[in-house]
Amino acid sequence: MEFVLLAVPVVFLVGSILLAYKAVKSGAKRKTAVFTQIASFCIVGLVCLIIPMTVSAADTTAAVDSTANGLGMLAAALATGISGIGGGIAVAGAAPAAIGATSEDPKAFGKSLIFVALGEGVALYGLLVSILILNKF
Repeated sequence: MEFVLLAVPVVFLVGSILLAYKAVKSGAKRKTAVFTQIASFCIVGLVCLIIPMTVSAADTTAAVDSTANGLGMLAAALATGISGIGGGIAVAGAAPAAIGATSEDPKAFGKSLIFVALGEGVALYGLLVSILILNKF
């Protein structure tokens, strides 16, 4: 039974990916397909978040502990994921500029390397915050 509960969201997301792929191939707008993907991901995320909370609501002591642990894990994952995306965006802008500056003036390597490292620092701060969140449990 647990396997079925775990497989339903995966099957739903894979099905939505295939439907969006077919829609784009048949001539639908890509913007509509992306919006459909985001909407289906949000629906599956809400269902996966709400159903365990309602099932564990019968046992109040276990519900509070499991909900707190689950939301703590979710917070740690979001801290790492969002900071990683932000660090990637920062490095994506800084690294090509650093390469261009170094090719024009080799003395600018040290200064440009600092800007690239600052972008990577954002991801490290997110990782540290998630480690601190996980140590609470």
